[in-house]
Amino acid sequence: MSDAGRRERKKAATRASIVAAAHALFLERGFDEVSVREIADRADVSPTTVFAHFPQKEALAFGDEDERHERLVAAVAGRPAGTSISAALKAHYLAELTALAAEPQRRMLALMEQTPALVAYAERMWFRHEGALIAAVTEEFGLAEPSDEIRFYVRFALQIQLSAARDADPRSTIDAGFRLLDEGWLRYHDEVKA
Repeated sequence: MSDAGRRERKKAATRASIVAAAHALFLERGFDEVSVREIADRADVSPTTVFAHFPQKEALAFGDEDERHERLVAAVAGRPAGTSISAALKAHYLAELTALAAEPQRRMLALMEQTPALVAYAERMWFRHEGALIAAVTEEFGLAEPSDEIRFYVRFALQIQLSAARDADPRSTIDAGFRLLDEGWLRYHDEVKA
């Protein structure tokens, strides 16, 4: 076993321990009532170690941010042949919402929705995926640079997920959002592919 592999495993274990401690404390007392020092103490690390893994306290509520990014990009770039980008994103969004409805994610989601700082952070975090999705779609079209249409498509497609996450009927919101988005997108898609 290499030293690099061991370091990476240790780093991942420390990160997971910090996230578990943060989530437990947030659920016990609320996000605003918990300090980074308390999280560090519960995880048996220093506050400096917490900040080495998470740039700000809000990031602790989203410990799976990197994995969510990878899954989102893979939903588009690795979709089956014959599956449209919108169909792949719709399926991905619905799967993510289903996962968030299960315990313990459901409790963390409820906490997030009650905490304005976490709502704002979640929206900023979600739009960090924009550049990677734009790159994946641009590459698929064989373009050197993304078009305005690709930029707008990705921005609006990401907005659909944010709207659906707050809606009592997320499936309906996702369907309606992509139905409206696809009317213009399919025309553009056919023009570029022609």
